[in-house]
Amino acid sequence: MEKLHDQGASQASIGRTLGVHRATISRELRRGRWRTSNTSAAYTPYRPAALRTGPATRTQYRAAHAERRPGKRAAASHQPYRMLNDRLVNWVIDHLQRAWTPEEICGRLPLDFPEDPAMRACPETLYAWIYSKDQRERELWQYLCRGRKRRRRRGGRRTHSERFKWRTSIHDRPAVVEDRLEFGHWESDSVLGAPGTGALHTSVERTSRYLQAVRIPDTTAKQTLKAQLQIYQSMPAHAVRSVTADNGSEFAWHYKLADALAVPTYFADPYSAWQRGTNEHFNGRIRKYLPKRTSFADLSQDELDEFIAEINNRPRKCLGWLTPAEVFQELCWDQAMPCCTSA
Repeated sequence: MEKLHDQGASQASIGRTLGVHRATISRELRRGRWRTSNTSAAYTPYRPAALRTGPATRTQYRAAHAERRPGKRAAASHQPYRMLNDRLVNWVIDHLQRAWTPEEICGRLPLDFPEDPAMRACPETLYAWIYSKDQRERELWQYLCRGRKRRRRRGGRRTHSERFKWRTSIHDRPAVVEDRLEFGHWESDSVLGAPGTGALHTSVERTSRYLQAVRIPDTTAKQTLKAQLQIYQSMPAHAVRSVTADNGSEFAWHYKLADALAVPTYFADPYSAWQRGTNEHFNGRIRKYLPKRTSFADLSQDELDEFIAEINNRPRKCLGWLTPAEVFQELCWDQAMPCCTSA
């Protein structure tokens, strides 16, 4: 193509000779255009660009130069350029060590550095950087919520069975709960410690993403009901409208919760944790403080409250980077009712 172009052949004739469309030739000539002055400053004339003439300034097409360009572009693609900024790297590492997620870090950067465009990144940039070969020795993956060495996709089983009777399915739950349009709907679950050392009962409010947790000696229906009453009885009525749970036997006394507080319980489909994903997500955050197989024997409620308070005071993207504690407090006071957010 280079020789035909130098001979003055038209783009259409070059295309016919090479068996491609003339638009392909046009794009290639545009991408691969080159001047001698691009390579050596000695060729750059001292006249205005509009008056430049001669071989040093005339646009040419050279196959060798055109061939090198795609290679350079390919080598430069998918590189975390943002993470070449030492100030940004130090800020990111500092907040990763404080258990912030990449999404929280990226969302907070524009608020803390509104005048510095270099202090910007997207969550995928951070994940790619954390798992890149160059950062492998730093082992930054251990500061992520799940702490996995490798990124992976997750799938789930689709088997469905019923654990106990007298349950109300999640499919009968009002649409206002699904859309998070109404305050006071909770998701509940249990977090297990090492065998024989107890567990945690966790509840998350769907609208504010506010988390509460109570240490229980075991995951029996009696202890779970006691924990639920401890959490919900301290709140105003409009802050507790319903509970969504999985099919664990610890929720078998759901009807007693309804008798005591007039709060219905809806049950997700078996093996469908995604139907109550907010609670699963926050259980993962608790696992950053209390990894699996951790003994809860020496865990006090005061220590647990400190962990929960730290989680509730971290900004969330879905809340406009407000914290769950701030949103929960505001919604609690919506109807001029006192509310406890000490945890």
